[in-house]
Amino acid sequence: MFFLTVMSLMLVFLMGMGLFLKSAPIFEEHTLGELLFSSNWKPLKGEFGFLPFLVGTLWVTGIAIVLSLPVALLTAIYLTEYGDRRVKKYVFPALDILAGLPSVIYGVWGTLLIVPWISEILAPHFVEFSTGYTVLAGGIVLGVMILPLLTSLFIEIFASVPGQLRETSMSLGATRWQTIKKVVLRKTFPGILAAVILAVSRAFGETIAVLMVCGNMPHIPRSLFDAAYPLPALIANNYGEMLSLPDYEAALMFAALVLFVVILLFNLVSRSVLYRIEKSFT
Repeated sequence: MFFLTVMSLMLVFLMGMGLFLKSAPIFEEHTLGELLFSSNWKPLKGEFGFLPFLVGTLWVTGIAIVLSLPVALLTAIYLTEYGDRRVKKYVFPALDILAGLPSVIYGVWGTLLIVPWISEILAPHFVEFSTGYTVLAGGIVLGVMILPLLTSLFIEIFASVPGQLRETSMSLGATRWQTIKKVVLRKTFPGILAAVILAVSRAFGETIAVLMVCGNMPHIPRSLFDAAYPLPALIANNYGEMLSLPDYEAALMFAALVLFVVILLFNLVSRSVLYRIEKSFT
């Protein structure tokens, strides 16, 4: 068991080393600063600036979390604290179905409904023209994708709170909502944070659905109605057909390495913060 545990940890290290070795040729011609902070993306001329892709990834992920977190949290509170059995009987299977749908289904849904809605109804109130293939469309689709995951995790977390804590709070005169705020949410805050961390990690690496609705334009988005090109979409769109160009292949491997490192660092920092919060709550 110890050997298998060590091997599972080594797998992460080996993945990182493999990506680094495959992307090493690009460091012979460009510095890390040029790759990360340049906006020039002209692969055929040997210019590989990844800043637009990094900013696009952050835009889409941030919008998805902002849209899905309040809905998932309030839905989970209603189902665990207010909803009756008949509601739960239909909602829980629906959440499982939504969580199990392939990402391409969400991409098609976003292309057929969200993109036209943004282009024809929402965007004209704010900008002169928008195709609808924007960071907002990517954020909405991604937010709907991670909504079932967040809601299911929150429900499990809230269900783990002992009923005696709720009964004690209400016996002292607290209302149901005061009990939820002061007891349930406070007791489960570390678990809520861990669920958000998991959802952000999932959102960072989503590929197909985001690729279908973001527009895939290699420039830095300035508003919600600009197109974007997240890192996962860049890799999925170009890997395979550009392998005949060694520098381009190394650049795509570097994009995968950046995505790998960002998610790894985000999880490490978040786990450190979570550990400190858990100590303060115990």
